[in-house]
Amino acid sequence: MIYKKLNLPFAQEVRDYTTITFGLLCYAVGFTCFLLPYEIVSGGVTGLGAVIFYGTGFPAQYTYLIINIVLLIAAISELGWRFCIKTIYAVLMLTLLLGVTKAIMQWVGTQPSLGHFALSSHGLPQIVPHDMFMSCILGAVLEGIGLGIVFLSNGSTGGVDIIAAIVNKYRDVTLGQIIMLCDLTIVSSSLMLPAGNIQKLIFGFCTLIITGFTIDYIIDRSRQSVQFFIFSLKYNEIASVINDMHRGVTVLEGQGWYTKKERKVLVVLAKKAESPTIFRIIQTIDPNAFVSQSKVTGVFGEGFDRIKVKASK
Repeated sequence: MIYKKLNLPFAQEVRDYTTITFGLLCYAVGFTCFLLPYEIVSGGVTGLGAVIFYGTGFPAQYTYLIINIVLLIAAISELGWRFCIKTIYAVLMLTLLLGVTKAIMQWVGTQPSLGHFALSSHGLPQIVPHDMFMSCILGAVLEGIGLGIVFLSNGSTGGVDIIAAIVNKYRDVTLGQIIMLCDLTIVSSSLMLPAGNIQKLIFGFCTLIITGFTIDYIIDRSRQSVQFFIFSLKYNEIASVINDMHRGVTVLEGQGWYTKKERKVLVVLAKKAESPTIFRIIQTIDPNAFVSQSKVTGVFGEGFDRIKVKASK
C-alpha cells in the first residue's frame, strides 16, 4: 500500500506530461497546417511569431522560444519554480512541434503525388485550397482543443499567460482581461504587414473567438459533474464499493411516506464520466434500487474544482 501511494504522484505526473504533449501537438497542427498558409494571425506569442514570420521570414517557433525564455526568467523570480516547471516543458516541446510540423508541411508541398496544393508565399501548402474561412475554423478549433487539454493538465504554454500572471500579482486586473488585451494588440498588428488587410484582420479576430469558445467547451465538458440519490436496502454494500472509487458517499436518514418505514438514502457527487461505473455498481448489487441522477452546475472541494474567489477578511 505504501509503495502504491509513493508511486501515485509519479504516475499522475507522467499522465499529465503525456496529455500536455498531445494537446501541444493539436495546437501545433492547427497553427502550422491551417493558419500559417493563409497568413492568419492568432493570439499569444505564437501569433506574434507569425506576424514576424510573415514580415521577415524568421521562423515563428524561434520567436516563440526567445520571447518565452525572457518571460520565464522574469516569471521564475516573480512567481517561483513551481509555476514554471510545466511551462518550461511546454515551451520547449511546442517549439519542437512547431518546427517539425512546419518541416512536414514544406515537404508535403514538394510532393506532387500527395496532391496539387496551392502554395503560400512562404512555401506552405494550403490543405484547404481557396477557402480561408474553413481553414480559419479548423485551425482555431484545433488550437482551442490543444490549449484546453493543456490547461486541464495544469499546464501552460507560457507567453501571454506569464505576462498576465505577473501583472495580476501587482494589479487588480483579471487574467482574462490582460490576455484579451494582449491578443487584440497582436492580431491588430497584422495590419502593419505588407500583405495585411481588413479581411485577414477579421479572420484573426474570428480565430480568437473560436479558440476561446473551444477552450471553454473542452474544460467545461471535462469538469461536468452529476449528483446521485440512491434508495436501496443494500445501501451499505453500494456505499462501500463507490467509496473504493475514491468518491465520497453521504448517508441521509429518510422515511417512506406510504410505508412509514425508515430508509437510508445515499448522496454521491461524481464526475459525469464516472456515471456509467456507478450505474454498473448499483445494477450489480441491487437491480431494484431506485436511483435519481441530475446535473450540477458546480462542485467545489477535494476531488473537484477549487473555490477561486477570495475569502472576506
